[in-house]
Amino acid sequence: MNPIAFNIGPFPIHWYSLLIALAFGLGILLANYHAIRHNIDTDKLFNLLVLVIPASIIGARIYYVLFNWGYYAANPQEIPAVWHGGLAIHGGVIGGFLAGYWYIRHEKDLKLWPTADIIAPSLILGQAIGRWGNFFNQEAHGGPVSPEFISRFPAFIQKGMYIDGHYYHPTFLYESLWNGLVFLILLRLIRRKSLPDGIVTMAYLILYSLGRFFVEGLRTDSLMLGPLRIAQVVSIGAIILAAIFSYYKLRKTE
Repeated sequence: MNPIAFNIGPFPIHWYSLLIALAFGLGILLANYHAIRHNIDTDKLFNLLVLVIPASIIGARIYYVLFNWGYYAANPQEIPAVWHGGLAIHGGVIGGFLAGYWYIRHEKDLKLWPTADIIAPSLILGQAIGRWGNFFNQEAHGGPVSPEFISRFPAFIQKGMYIDGHYYHPTFLYESLWNGLVFLILLRLIRRKSLPDGIVTMAYLILYSLGRFFVEGLRTDSLMLGPLRIAQVVSIGAIILAAIFSYYKLRKTE
């Protein structure tokens, strides 16, 4: 599996980078569409995204590097090499949220939860696309599987999951498909004007975290905190907090 899509002169263009760019591009278009439908100023939303997108990339990279500090301390030249993979979505969400919160506090024409609800479907769509970057990098896969098991998948998946003489669980595919399903659910929820502000965002947190918890248990490259898989810990925390938030928000509308 070649992680490089093509070269522009001496510069290699990686599939990972192209897919991340595609994810952001489609996400911006979708958020703009939903902003128009919900009477949110698209110029202000675009200004927000100009800040949030780089903040999310930086946050995703910092999060990943910190939890792999032993490697990056010995190889500091690899810290900015995001085209080699290594963007942690939880770090990206944290970085993007903090940047968005800061902007909205200074931009009175936008409100936090209605804006977050607009962005949530775009975010999960981007995650579904971005996981295919892991496929081309042959990373974020699960443990070894038998030839019989992998034969149930399309031939190009089998080829991509054949690494160093063994087949591996295509966990990138499991998560991408789950994220695609969550995306469809959020598209239905965002059309329901009766829902309180923030519920679409909380649905994103609950549903994504639920899928990520189970997929993470199959992966071999999890970021660890002692014996615990960090993504599973964060997923449980996100589900609990989002459920509590949703409960109180929905009670207020009764």
